[in-house]
Amino acid sequence: MSALPKDELPEYPLPACLLIVTAEVDAEVEAEWSRWYDDVHLPDALSCPGVLSGRRYVSVGEIAESERGEGRRRSAKLWMTVYELASPEAVRTKEFTAMRGWGRFAPHVRSQTRVVSALLR
Repeated sequence: MSALPKDELPEYPLPACLLIVTAEVDAEVEAEWSRWYDDVHLPDALSCPGVLSGRRYVSVGEIAESERGEGRRRSAKLWMTVYELASPEAVRTKEFTAMRGWGRFAPHVRSQTRVVSALLR
């Protein structure tokens, strides 16, 4: 499969902002955490004002990471959710603030959250 040239990419509106959450979850709670995420956390997030959409992914192979030019590879299961937001303010609403976090799973989750705005195509 080859990539389309940039001028042949389909047009779609860009969101004002993305919220990108990555998480590694301890194996002993992963199945329960995943059910909670799908049944409770994700629907709660999607019901918050300014959250336009969300899509969840999981990587089950090797992860390539780099920081400051130093690269490494490791085997890990990495959960990722990408939310489209109307603005960066969406993560500051009282509804979003009330539902954020990992609840009782917090001791078992290592996560990173990024809000990215000023998107260009």
